[in-house]
Amino acid sequence: MQTIETDLDLTEIINGEEIMGPSPFGKHQDVVLKLVKIILFYLEKNDVGKLCLSPLDVILEDAINRLQPDIIFIRKDHMAIFQDWIRGVPDMVCEVVSPGSYKKDAIIKREIYERYRVPEYWIVIPELLTIEILTIENDRYITHSIAELNGVVTSKVIDGLQVNIEDIFV
Repeated sequence: MQTIETDLDLTEIINGEEIMGPSPFGKHQDVVLKLVKIILFYLEKNDVGKLCLSPLDVILEDAINRLQPDIIFIRKDHMAIFQDWIRGVPDMVCEVVSPGSYKKDAIIKREIYERYRVPEYWIVIPELLTIEILTIENDRYITHSIAELNGVVTSKVIDGLQVNIEDIFV
């Protein structure tokens, strides 16, 4: 049997604990791809920053928190954090929550992103047809935009970006 080596590493360090995650399900990947398509289209027209996809380490603090959000956005004026990995706080992170990852993505990672003051955090829950966009205000996350079942969410960090959730979940 021949083995194939890749650079793909789905290991994160969350609050000092190394955690190996499973590869995402097909539905999860479909949602990520639809979001990326919409965001990239907007960025191509507006040239305000760079979009990155998991697996790519976001190193918030060596050996303490090295996370791999599904989607990462860095504004053009903040590109110094983009190296082989992202070393520092990106401007937006997005987690697409799978049935078994709710606690990790929507609770634990939310607390970490909030602690490091990531300006915008998208929580996407395909099973509930929901996208919630949180922004930092007074060092705490507040809901900036939310849509459930139908409607449009707007980004504060990617000024002018609107996402119709029917384009994501249908």
